[in-house]
Amino acid sequence: MAFAVYKKMTAAGASPRYLSLSALVDCLVHFSAPQLALGVIGLILKHGYSVNVYVANVVLNGFCCSGFAAKAEVFLDEMSRNSVSADIVSFNTLIKGFCRERKLDRAVSVKKRMECANISPNLITYSVLIDAHFTEVQVDKAMGLLDEMKTKGLEPDVFLYNTLINGFCSKGDVDRSKELLNEMLGKGISPDIVTYSCLMRGHCKKGNLKEVKRLFNDMIKEGIRPDVVTFTGMIGGIFQFGKAEKAVELFNFMLKKGEEPTNITYNVLIDGLCKAGLSDEAFKILEIMVKKDQKPDIVTYNTLLRGLFDLGKADIAEKLFDSMMSNKKHVEPDSYTVSTVVQGMGSKGLLEKAEKINREMSKQKKPTDVAPYTVLIGAYLKIGNVTKAMNLWREFIDLGLVPDSRSYSAFIDGLCRCGLINVAKGVFTKMRKCGPIPTSYDYSILMAALCKESSLEQARALFTDMLEGGCAPDVASYNIIIESTIKAGDIQSANELLADMQSRGLHPDSWTFSMLINRFSKLGLMDEATSFFKRMKEFGFPVDIFVYDSLLKGFRADGKSDEIIDLLHEMAASGVVLDSEITSTILTCLCDVSEGCDVVKLIPKFTQEKLEGSSIPCDELLRRLENIVPTLRTSPQSVQV
Repeated sequence: MAFAVYKKMTAAGASPRYLSLSALVDCLVHFSAPQLALGVIGLILKHGYSVNVYVANVVLNGFCCSGFAAKAEVFLDEMSRNSVSADIVSFNTLIKGFCRERKLDRAVSVKKRMECANISPNLITYSVLIDAHFTEVQVDKAMGLLDEMKTKGLEPDVFLYNTLINGFCSKGDVDRSKELLNEMLGKGISPDIVTYSCLMRGHCKKGNLKEVKRLFNDMIKEGIRPDVVTFTGMIGGIFQFGKAEKAVELFNFMLKKGEEPTNITYNVLIDGLCKAGLSDEAFKILEIMVKKDQKPDIVTYNTLLRGLFDLGKADIAEKLFDSMMSNKKHVEPDSYTVSTVVQGMGSKGLLEKAEKINREMSKQKKPTDVAPYTVLIGAYLKIGNVTKAMNLWREFIDLGLVPDSRSYSAFIDGLCRCGLINVAKGVFTKMRKCGPIPTSYDYSILMAALCKESSLEQARALFTDMLEGGCAPDVASYNIIIESTIKAGDIQSANELLADMQSRGLHPDSWTFSMLINRFSKLGLMDEATSFFKRMKEFGFPVDIFVYDSLLKGFRADGKSDEIIDLLHEMAASGVVLDSEITSTILTCLCDVSEGCDVVKLIPKFTQEKLEGSSIPCDELLRRLENIVPTLRTSPQSVQV
C-alpha cells in the first residue's frame, strides 16, 4: 500500500518530501522489511535530503529485530561515512541486537566502540549486557559490569534490579535474589510487579511455596495487582517442581480473581499436565480454553501431541492430528507438528504410517522441512533398513530441502552403526564441502567407527583434520582417540593427548577415568591405573563396578593379593552392589588369594540370587567369605594409590 502511494506520487510528477520517505522507512521496518527500508534510505539521499539519526536508528532497529545485527553494524559504519553521528540509542540498539543473537563478544566490542566515540554507557546499556551475561551463565562477568557501572556513578534502578533478580532466580540462587530485594528496599526503591513475578517464579522452581505465598501477600499489601504474566510464571514454576495439583489450584484461583488466561498460560498448563502424565486433565484445559473463545494456537496442539506420544498414547495423538487436518477451524500444522507426529509414530515402530503422513503433507504442500526426514532416516537405519534410508535421503534432496547439521549427524551415525563406514565417510566429505560445518559430534561418530574397525591411523588423521579445521574437540572426541591409542600400545602418545586435552581447558569426565583405568589395568600398568583411580575419586566422580572390576582383574594379573583385599574392603565400605560379572571376578581373585579354599560352593548361591532379579552388596559377600578366607578378617585399609 505504501509503495503503491509512492508510485502514484512519482507517476504524477510529485517529488516525495522527506517526511513521506521517513514514514515509508518506518512502515517497512514495522512490517519486518529492513532491507527495503535501506533502499528507501538510498532514495532519501538521491533526492538530496540528509538522513538524520532518528531515521537511521529506525533502520538499525529493523535489522536487529529481524536477527541481522551484523548487517546493522555495517549500516552503522555507513552512517558514519555519510556524516550521521551515532548516538547512545544507536549503540544500545546494536548491543541489544547482538545479545538477542547470543553473540556476546560482539555486543561487548560495540560497548568498547561506543566508549571510544566518547559516548558513556547508560543504565540501559548495562542492563542489556548484564542480562545477556546471566543468559550465558557468566555471573562473575555480569557482577563485574555492575561494579563497573557503580564506579561510573550510575546507581541501579528498579529495571536493573529486576534484571539482576531475574538472572539469579533463573540460575536457582533465590537467596542472592532476596538480598537484592532487601538492598532495593534499603535504598527506597519500590519493587514492581516484575520484581515480585521473578522472585515468585524462582521460589516456585525451588518448591518454596510458603515463601511464594508470603511474597504474593506482600505484593497485594503494596497495592500491586498480580497480572496474567505473574500467574503464568508461578504456574510454570510449580509444574517444574512436580506439583501439578497445586499448579491447577493456582490456575483456578487466577480465574476466580477475574484474571483472563492467555494462550501462553493455557499452553504452560497443558505442557505441565502432559509431562505429569495427566493427559485427560490436559484435554479438559483445552475444553475450558475453547469455551472461553480462546482459540488454541499451533503451540497448544504441538504440546498436546508431544505429550500424548511421550505417554504412549499414539492412537489418541493420531486422532488429534487427523482432526487438525480435516477440521478447517483448527490451526494448520507446521513443520514442528509434522516432526512431532513422525517422531512419535517412529518411536512406536509405526514407520510406514509415519512415512505416509510425511509424504501426504508434502503432497498437500503443507509446511514441512528436513526434520521429519531426519527422524525417519535415523529410525530406518536403526533397524538396519539402509535402502529405505537412502531413498528418503534422495527424496528430500529432490524436493529442494537442504540437509542441516542434525540430518547429516543422524545419517552418518546410522551408516556407521550399519557398518557402512566408507559410505559414511563419503557423506561426511560432502558435508565438509557443501556445509554445514561438521561439529565435534560428527567427527566423534566417524572416529569411533574407524577405531572400532582398527583403522587407528585414519581416526588420527580425522582428529588432526578436526583440530586444523577450526572445530574445537570436546572431551568425548579426546576419549575416543585416547582409548584407541592406548589400545594400540602407544602410551606416550596417549599421555600427550591427555595433556593436550587439559591444556585446552577440557577436564577429564567419568568416562575418561573409567576408560584409562580399564586400559592401563589390561596392560598391567597398575601404578598408572591406581593413580587415575585416586584422581577419579578426588574429582568427585562416582566409581562404578566397571572400574572396580578392571582394577581387581589388573591386581590379580599382577599377583597383588594385598591390594585385592584392600580394594574389596573399600568396595564394601562404599556400599557397592555386585552383579554376576564382578561377583565372578571376586571369586576368581579369591581363588588365587587363599590357598586351598573351596569358594566354588558359593557360586550357585550368588548365581541364583542374580537370576531372581536381586543383587548382593559387597559387604554381605565379604561376611560370607570370612570363614573360608582368613585374610578378609584383617582391618580394612584403603587401596594404596
